[in-house]
Amino acid sequence: MYEEFMRLAAERYSVRRFDGRSVERPVIEKILRAGQLAPTGCNNQPQRILVIDAPESLEKLRRCTKCHFDAPAALLVCHDREACWKRPYDGKLSGDIDASIVATHMMLAAAALGVGTTWVMHFIPEAVRQEFSLPERLEPTALLVMGYPAGDAAPYPGHLTRRELEETVFYNEL
Repeated sequence: MYEEFMRLAAERYSVRRFDGRSVERPVIEKILRAGQLAPTGCNNQPQRILVIDAPESLEKLRRCTKCHFDAPAALLVCHDREACWKRPYDGKLSGDIDASIVATHMMLAAAALGVGTTWVMHFIPEAVRQEFSLPERLEPTALLVMGYPAGDAAPYPGHLTRRELEETVFYNEL
């Protein structure tokens, strides 16, 4: 099981070329269920996810980011500031972290289902808020554009480059 997960994690890459096929709703539902299983602060589940797959919604998305890659679908992952766990001693909200964990679960589930994704952070939050009529309490955190990879889709050239663990992991002190 560990080996299967590691293979999936290693083979998954940000897909920026899609073949144009729609992602079927049952497949999207499976991806969303993986996000539903993600851990969140005190299990408050502050994630709010907008499925963007209708032509008019995809056009709205194009007005919010140049990094849409003409994907046939996207998941806008937000967090509800009023539903987040709040760290008592400094007031930090768990929302960005919770939404990121949810998005990661969904990215890996999508890869397991043959659906390519790219995590897009390069979007204009105010445009997203306006185009999709987001209430003020919702904070857009991540945009997962997704679809079936085109035949010539390939990872970014530096995708396989990884720092040695000794450069990024420290035991007991930095």
